[in-house]
Amino acid sequence: MPTKKKARTGTKKDFEVMTVKQVMQKMVQSAHLKTKGDVIASLLIEGFGAVPVVDAKDKLLGIVSEHDLLAAMDDGHKLGAVSAGEIMTYNPYSIHPEAILPTLVHVFRASDLIRVPVVDAKDKLVGIIARRDVLRAYLAAGRA
Repeated sequence: MPTKKKARTGTKKDFEVMTVKQVMQKMVQSAHLKTKGDVIASLLIEGFGAVPVVDAKDKLLGIVSEHDLLAAMDDGHKLGAVSAGEIMTYNPYSIHPEAILPTLVHVFRASDLIRVPVVDAKDKLVGIIARRDVLRAYLAAGRA
């Protein structure tokens, strides 16, 4: 009777070489400079914690977070009257798909970032990665 092979579980080493591209979310909701704050808010309440702002060629220009929207409200603005270009964080931190996850762990730990846009060599938005994506990859590698 043939013996069954055990299913291979990940190792810490697997996580150490895993890239952003392997775990990033490729389907990204994005906004443009003129997208109104209420539209962005509706995207955020659907589960996106931050919305990247891109130009017509998907080049990353900025990002609008829940914090940015709350700041606009606190400053007395109606979200339907402000645009992404007025409230976004310009030139946000971004990462390339080839970066390894341990590098991103250090970035997340040293910052208040929850999500980071992923861009190619020409700064075109190709994905987004969140803290939870990194944690999920770590657990999948069997390092709990």
